[in-house]
Amino acid sequence: MSSAETLSERLADDIMAIIRSEGLGPGEKLASSRDLARRFEVTTPTVREALRRLEATGAVEFRHGSGTYVGSGVDRRLLANPHRPTNTPEGVLELVEARLVVEPPIAAAAARTRDPAGLRMLEESVTNALHPPRGDIRPAVHFHVALAAASGNALLQETIEALLHVRAREQIEIRHLYDDRERDHDEHVQLLAAVRDGDPDRAERLTAQHLESIRSAVRS
Repeated sequence: MSSAETLSERLADDIMAIIRSEGLGPGEKLASSRDLARRFEVTTPTVREALRRLEATGAVEFRHGSGTYVGSGVDRRLLANPHRPTNTPEGVLELVEARLVVEPPIAAAAARTRDPAGLRMLEESVTNALHPPRGDIRPAVHFHVALAAASGNALLQETIEALLHVRAREQIEIRHLYDDRERDHDEHVQLLAAVRDGDPDRAERLTAQHLESIRSAVRS
């Protein structure tokens, strides 16, 4: 490892320390590269290299002409490989199968717990299906991540968020294949109702049916 690499890695840790100490959350703007260079008494290119390291993890994001912002993956622990091969039909089906194993019992846990903060996230994200992502614009919270958040278990929430991030390309392909936005929305509304009613059996069944419908669309 070169001294330059060691410095940029250490600087990346220092920038993360600033984010945490200042309580910055996703979407909040960081100081400019020039200001960070002055603060840490390093060159601006070194700061940019450190920021590129953080961008690769989703901890920060660059917005052209605007600056550097805290990214949605700032607290992510499971990271995607940015150099992995493009998605395949088998990989897309693999993601759906994994979600079928993991998500129905999480939905049941959400209905049993109904964590207030998670439930608010679920209510706010229920219309996401009607507004598919456009370009770099993504919903603040994915519906199924919010569903896990309603379980009150932060690790379950992180697990679903990480799974969807690690297989982001496959998830995008799923949205193309399962493109009935009204149906997707209606199924999410039913899921929200099951969680809000505290009905774990219904929440688990509806989640399984929803993902089975997605699997059928992928297979066809």
